[in-house]
Amino acid sequence: MTAIVLRTLEVSGSALAVAAAVGIPLGAVLGFRDFRSKRLVLTALYTAMGLPPVLVGLVVFLLLSRQGPLGSWGLLFTPPAMVIAQAILVTPLVAGITMAAVTGVDRSIREAALIDGASPRHVLYLLLRESQFGVIVGVVAGFGRAISEVGAVLMVGGDIEGYTRVMTTAIVLETRKGNFELALAIGAVLLGLSFAVNLVLHLLQPGMYSGTS
Repeated sequence: MTAIVLRTLEVSGSALAVAAAVGIPLGAVLGFRDFRSKRLVLTALYTAMGLPPVLVGLVVFLLLSRQGPLGSWGLLFTPPAMVIAQAILVTPLVAGITMAAVTGVDRSIREAALIDGASPRHVLYLLLRESQFGVIVGVVAGFGRAISEVGAVLMVGGDIEGYTRVMTTAIVLETRKGNFELALAIGAVLLGLSFAVNLVLHLLQPGMYSGTS
């Protein structure tokens, strides 16, 4: 069980790190910038937020299979393949929530910063700082989706015991074997783990429970 929990945290944590590194800057730029095709880009982003996991798993599988364009990398049925699949699912969610948070910042703040001669990069930093609660919510939501994912990781990870088996795939396996009590126990641990990580992330947010940011 310990190995499965550690593998789950390793895969989901890595996927979340990739998603945050891409999604937060992307969401901040989309919330800050206005451009001609922005509506089309936002429509694509909203669509990506609801990507079916099995479709993502299928695409990643085809890319990483021996006949696929990335087959020479030898990543199929490895933890990195699971990270790639989860990151694809989580990044749009983090970006979308970050964009909404940045958009919600009082426009007078950015206008005052621009009048004072702040660079666009500094204004983006200022907006992210002002919307940090929303950004944390995006990260928490992204972690929740990553750690609960099963369809995509099962397709590209293969549920190999001691190597790619994570908690969600273990639940599926034990359910198929009729070990419902063990499956429920793993589910309870998964739920508790998700709660603990979310609690830590929330506690790291200063002033969250006092209504200040």
